[in-house]
Amino acid sequence: MSNDNAKTNFQWVGKRTRRPDGVDKVTGRARYGDDMSMPGMLHCKVLRSRHAHANILSIDTSKAAALKGVKAVLTSAEIPDHPLSKPPYAPIINDMHDISRNVMARDKVFYDGHAVAAVAATSERIAKAALELIEVKYEVLPHVLDPIDAAQPDAPILHEDQFTFLGDKTSEMPSNLFRSSVGERGDLDQGFGEADVILERDFSSEPVHQGYIEPLACVASTSEDGCVELWTTTQGHFVIRALCSSLLNIELAKVRVTASEIGGGFGGKNTVYGEPVAIRLSQMTGRPVRMVMSRTEVFRASGPTVGSRTHIKMGIKKDGTITAAEVETWYQAGAFKGAPTGRAVETYFSSYTIPNLKATVHDVCVNRPKVAAYRAPGAPMAAFAAEGIINELANRIGMDPIDIRLKNAVTEGDQSLGGSVYGSIGLIEVLNQTKNHPHYSAPLGPNQGRGLALGYWMHGGGLSSVSAHLLDDGSVTVATGNPDIGGSRSSMRVMAAEELGIDIELIKPIVADTGSMGYSHLTAGSRTTFATGWAVINSVREIIEKLCILAAKKWDIDVKDVSWEAGHAVSTKSGDIIKPLSLKELASMATKMGGAIAGHSEINAGGTGAAFCLQLVDVEVDPETGSVTPLRHTVIQDVGRAISPDYVEGQMQGGAVQGIGWALNEEYVYDDQARLQNTGFLDYRMPVASDVPMIDTVIVEVPNPNHPYGVRGVGEPTLVSAPAAVANAVENAIGKPMSSLPLSPPKVLKAFEQLQIAAE
Repeated sequence: MSNDNAKTNFQWVGKRTRRPDGVDKVTGRARYGDDMSMPGMLHCKVLRSRHAHANILSIDTSKAAALKGVKAVLTSAEIPDHPLSKPPYAPIINDMHDISRNVMARDKVFYDGHAVAAVAATSERIAKAALELIEVKYEVLPHVLDPIDAAQPDAPILHEDQFTFLGDKTSEMPSNLFRSSVGERGDLDQGFGEADVILERDFSSEPVHQGYIEPLACVASTSEDGCVELWTTTQGHFVIRALCSSLLNIELAKVRVTASEIGGGFGGKNTVYGEPVAIRLSQMTGRPVRMVMSRTEVFRASGPTVGSRTHIKMGIKKDGTITAAEVETWYQAGAFKGAPTGRAVETYFSSYTIPNLKATVHDVCVNRPKVAAYRAPGAPMAAFAAEGIINELANRIGMDPIDIRLKNAVTEGDQSLGGSVYGSIGLIEVLNQTKNHPHYSAPLGPNQGRGLALGYWMHGGGLSSVSAHLLDDGSVTVATGNPDIGGSRSSMRVMAAEELGIDIELIKPIVADTGSMGYSHLTAGSRTTFATGWAVINSVREIIEKLCILAAKKWDIDVKDVSWEAGHAVSTKSGDIIKPLSLKELASMATKMGGAIAGHSEINAGGTGAAFCLQLVDVEVDPETGSVTPLRHTVIQDVGRAISPDYVEGQMQGGAVQGIGWALNEEYVYDDQARLQNTGFLDYRMPVASDVPMIDTVIVEVPNPNHPYGVRGVGEPTLVSAPAAVANAVENAIGKPMSSLPLSPPKVLKAFEQLQIAAE
């Protein structure tokens, strides 16, 4: 479903087309991280700590090294040490000091699952047996899991060399609180003074894992001249190359990384875990080394998203005008600094024209795995608190929850709390589509509730490289540097075919390795269709320019008298009747009239566009068990323009399903020694198909003027609003505010009990 101003006469953009990688994936031919095998390959297994916080007193690997079939044993002594980074700190922190200690513990272990040693052996069985022979002596230390507790002066300190970063200075004493990101405008005292109703609430959420089906896996092979070939499941092989090169002090040009097909990532495969270990073991043995994490290792030792603790205050007039809002949030970064505090500040209240605002988000280290990105990192927790309090305020003043959002909605020219100025945006269209949707007015039954929430995400741009090559038969290869996670091959192919005016089947998309083209940033931040797609457009347009030059040469006319129309070079010279030349005809003569034709583009894409997503959710709550059953779910999202609508719908539905899991089931459960208890999909309860309803999608198209085809990122906005919408539905079904995710059956039952006691 699209709005009127998005209608086009495109040949391929906006159409549903065959998936270019579909055949390989349904036949099993596609090669994932675990599918690589090389002659003479060794198998790597990692010994992991069962203590959440402890000094390493000694590691004895002699017995393991002596075991027949063991070719190398590695500890942190084989990983180069790196100095602690110094300010000024970037918004996204890649501190080699921290990364090296996360890859392999050096002096201390900081969480249950922290890597302590690794073995390379001729079989997995021997490698596992060798781990049992490694003797590690620890001095167990007190641990801390909650970010507010960890930020207190008397908390156990994880890093004696970490101090609170306070802009241009640091604290005098070591602290688990690394830094605080702040966004503010206006006068809070004035704003709250103008309010007729002021509400304060506390919210909390727990760490949630990305839950990708394919575990982390890689194969590393080194040669005698020091060159490294790495095959890995990743969202950004150029980033992996840079991290491994820096971490292991290897010349960048000697590291070549190939991205395998990827069985899910959602932000969790943006950094390194086993890759440096596999490379180093390969260097030590002279043989290829394969490392595949078990599911237990994935949960214990790779990054979930942050957990959060939030206090929020908001003021509103009786007519629905929001006058002021203030929020303070503590994010648990895990064992090392780097929680997505900036993105949280950017998200808070940025859908609304609130004149007086302040958001403070703290980055706090705790004894948990170092957090990683997860689909709109930092934003869903911010939306959970902000949308929750707005819904309650609407209820307090008796105002429709859509109307309160329409009254305060940002429009073109407004500014987010993080400083982003909005261009043409579709928020009003999203809200109106929601209010007019049949779902919004559908009747509800007993113990059922309807919830809604609005999400905002400013998608990324950044560095992308593309090489497009015209082949002799008229087909075109389009090589990009971004792994295909959510259908980027399809969107790249669509835009290339649209530009050239040829059949889509003639475009052959390729994900190239790091040795084949210039740097491309991660497939993350909803940036790929926008930024890499723009580079595809540029590269194909370069091919078109060269084809016009070739046609002019063939016709012996000036190139300014040649245009490109519907896959043909056409003479525009008046008075001449020259038969157009097709792409295939020009391709066949190119190598005979000057050489092969290719187009290249290396860009740093700016001009990103804000995206807004609102979700309607119906649930039914069982007062006897506390179980929550989602009944109906509708996602309404401004996508800019849907290049491939089926993939856009898939992104919207996937984000909604993940949000249902965040809201109702998913969390890390630790015992009193901070040992993770739910380390598999049986105990870590992610939604499966039978847990969720059919998810309806409403695609709103308000084209982003900063992109040739109006693209906005679509992968992340859905998850931003999903947990808040589900939580609001549960609240309305129960009749009581629910502020602590996940809303598991024990919490729901407790809410019913409290209501019953209050009624008596």
